[in-house]
Formats: sequence, structure tokens, C-alpha cells
Amino acid sequence: MHIAINPRLLLIRHRLGQCRGLATVTQIQASIEPQAGIPGVYTLTLNRPEAKNSLGRQLMTQLREALRGLKLDQAKCLLIQSNVAGTFCAGADLKERAAMTPEEGGEFVKTLRATFSAIADLPVPTIAVVDGYAIGGGTELALAADLRVAGPSAQFSLRETRLGIIPGAGGTQRLPRLIGRSKAKEMIFTGRFVGPEEALDVGLADHMTMSGSAEQLALELAAQIAQAAPIALRSAKAAINEGLETDLANGMNVEEQQYAKVLGSSLLACCFANLLCTGAFACLPLPATRSILLCACLPLYV
Repeated sequence: MHIAINPRLLLIRHRLGQCRGLATVTQIQASIEPQAGIPGVYTLTLNRPEAKNSLGRQLMTQLREALRGLKLDQAKCLLIQSNVAGTFCAGADLKERAAMTPEEGGEFVKTLRATFSAIADLPVPTIAVVDGYAIGGGTELALAADLRVAGPSAQFSLRETRLGIIPGAGGTQRLPRLIGRSKAKEMIFTGRFVGPEEALDVGLADHMTMSGSAEQLALELAAQIAQAAPIALRSAKAAINEGLETDLANGMNVEEQQYAKVLGSSLLACCFANLLCTGAFACLPLPATRSILLCACLPLYV
């Protein structure tokens, strides 16, 4: 029996399918927004609950777009957090990876590596808020941040060796630089989970809470950072990062160059103005010294 199909119905179905696809594409899985009440602090939020924030193509595309849209002229600190309870990031999307050719898989890992490096290279301080599972690429994302705050349910793990591969988005390089060669090898060789207390003990986490909110603790830390001068934060981060990649003598040269940038900046006037307004110079023992400092700073205000 032959059944005639109305071409208009096919067209309607096609367009409905396009609309459904569009709805999926426009789902917000990664975004950056200013933190209310704390000027200069921004928050990067991962929000892919159906896949435990696994790193798929769409999330990574939105993550890169969000980073490009970050207002670096206004930012002093960036928080990286999850909007999914019990999970920071479950690592690479294995369902997507299974459908990739070896070439596509290699390119995708390069994208992960480049994106995480872009986070590490941001000129402003970054804080990863980990309260839940950070598996594989999730731990590598946390490692790309300057600081990590662990909550009660934080679980870090680089489990790639159990899948017959190795960490490919910076884990083999950033982890040993952070916690030492031997401990990093043990974590990567075994693929075991590291909880919040151990993470703090080995230096994988910088702050930890077993009862309170990791997000609140991170916000308090970010608020403290945001009190510093923007150029000072950037120069301090650059001096530390660049200096650690060379020997001590050359590191001193890096510090000297960054110090010169701060000293020559017009923003230095704002720092001195803040010190004067808060009475910070009052701690100097000699009135003559305070007068000298005041006279030296006045030209910076005009």
C-alpha cells in the first residue's frame, strides 16, 4: 500500500527540527557575569547539569567566547565555579569523544589545552571553587586557576591512566609544579580521588572548608584581592609566573621590570591617595618622614 506524504508536512518537520537544534545550541553552558556587590570580581559559571559539566564542544565554544568577552579593563579577579550540585566538572564528554575520529579527538584535546592555558594566562587573579567532583579535565581546569578553594564534597582526580591515556590538558605539567613531582606522579599513576583535607595538605587546594560554603569562602578571598590596585595585581602575577620559569637571577630581572611598570603608572597616584585618606602614613614614626612622602606624592595627583 502506497501512502502519499505531503511535502508541506516534511517542511514543517524539518523546520521544527531546526528549532529544536537551535534551542540546544543556545543553551547557556558557560558564561561570565560580574559579581554583585563586589566591584571588579567576575564569575565564570559552568552549567551543564545533564552531563555533570562534562567538557563537550558546545560548552567549550561558549567558554572560549565568555573568556573573550571578559572586561579585562574592569576585572580584578575571576571566580570559576559550577552551577551543578555535587560536581565541579566531570572532565571530557566521553560520549562525544567516542564518536570522534582519532584526528578529531586530538584536535579537541588541543582545544582543551589551549583554552585552559588561556585561563592560566589571564592577567588577573583567578580562583577555582571546587565543591564536588573534579575529574580529569575538571581537575585540569582547576589547576589552570591561580588559587583553588575546596568545599566539603571536593574530589580531585586525574583518572586518564585508567582509560589507557594520560592527562592531555595540562595535568602532567601543572600538577607537579603545584604539589611536587613525586606526589603528582602518585596521583596520576593511581588515578585515585583526593578529598578536600588532603588537597589542602599537599597544596592542591589553597583554602578548604568542611562545614561552610566554598563559594562564600572564595567570595571573601576575592573581595580581599579586589581591594588591591589593578596594575599591582597584574604585575605581581606576571612577575611570579614569568619568574618561576627561569633561574633566580633572571627572575629578579623580571621583578625589576614589573616593578618599573607599577612605579611609572599614573594609577600609583590613586594608591597614595588611598593611603592618605585612610591614614596609613600615620604609622610612620617621624613627622618629617611623613612630610617627605606627602610632598613626593603630590605631583602624582595632578
